[in-house]
Amino acid sequence: MKHLNDSYQLVNGVAIPCVGFGTWQTPDGEVAKASVRCAIEEGYRHIDTAAAYGNEESVGRGIKASRIPREELFITTKLANIVRGYDETIAEFNESLNKLGLDYLDLYLIHWPNPVFFRDNWEKYNAQTWKAMEDLYKAGRIRAIGVSNFRIHHLEALMKNATIMPMVNQLRLCPGETQDELTQWCRDHNILCEAYSPLGTGRIFEVDQMKQLADKYQRSVAQICIRWSLQMGFLPLPKSVTPQRIKENTQVFDFTLDQKDVEMIASLKGCCGESKDPDTVNF
Repeated sequence: MKHLNDSYQLVNGVAIPCVGFGTWQTPDGEVAKASVRCAIEEGYRHIDTAAAYGNEESVGRGIKASRIPREELFITTKLANIVRGYDETIAEFNESLNKLGLDYLDLYLIHWPNPVFFRDNWEKYNAQTWKAMEDLYKAGRIRAIGVSNFRIHHLEALMKNATIMPMVNQLRLCPGETQDELTQWCRDHNILCEAYSPLGTGRIFEVDQMKQLADKYQRSVAQICIRWSLQMGFLPLPKSVTPQRIKENTQVFDFTLDQKDVEMIASLKGCCGESKDPDTVNF
C-alpha cells in the first residue's frame, strides 16, 4: 500500500480503501460532524461508524458537508446488539441509512456475535439476521456484508446456513493483540481483517518501546501503529477528533518498519489491555 486510498479487494471484487476513519467514542453532534468532514478533506474516503456509537446522524452530516461524490466514499455501519431477526434487521438497516442520509451502504456488519439479549439462542438469531443481510446485498442495497468481533466458532456457526461468506471481520487488533489463529482462519477463508482500536484506545502512547520506535523512525507513535497494522495485512481504523492528528494519521506511506520491529510490536502482549470476550460481554 502506497497511498491512503489504495485498496484491498474483497472476495466479491469490491475495493475497500486500506485505511478507514473510525468514529467509535466520537461524541455525537458537531464534534462527529466536524471530525468526519475534516477526515474527508484530508483524503480519507473510508468512514466507519455503528448504530451503537449513537453518532450516525452526525457522521452523515459530516459526509454531506464534505461535498465529495457519494461514489468516491466507502461507508460502513453496524447492526445494534439489541436487534436480531430477519424483519428487525431490515428495519434497523433502513433506520441507519436514514440517519446517515444515504441510499446504500458499502459495508454492513453484525457488531457482536453473542449479545446478552440473545445469549440463549445466538446461533439461531444470527442466522436470521444474516439471511436479511444476504437479501439486502443481493438487492444491491449493500455492496459488502460482514461481521465484527466474531471468533472462529461464531463464524463456523454462521456458515451452517449462510449462502454468502462474510467478506470482513472487524476485530480489536493493535500492538500486542494480534489474534493470530483467528486472523489466519479469516485469511484462509478470504475474509479481510479490519483493525478497530489500532492505537489501543490510547494506551499505546505510554509504552516505552513504542516511544523508542517513534524516535528511531522520526514518526509519531500513532503513525508507527498504523504502519504496523498495514504491514500486518490488517485494515486499520484510526480515530481522532483533532485536525492535526487526523492529518498526521494519513502520513504513513513514505516509510517502512523493519521486520524485526513489526515482530517486536506484535509481541507486546497486554500493553493495550485485553479484548472483551464476545461470549461474556454484558451488552
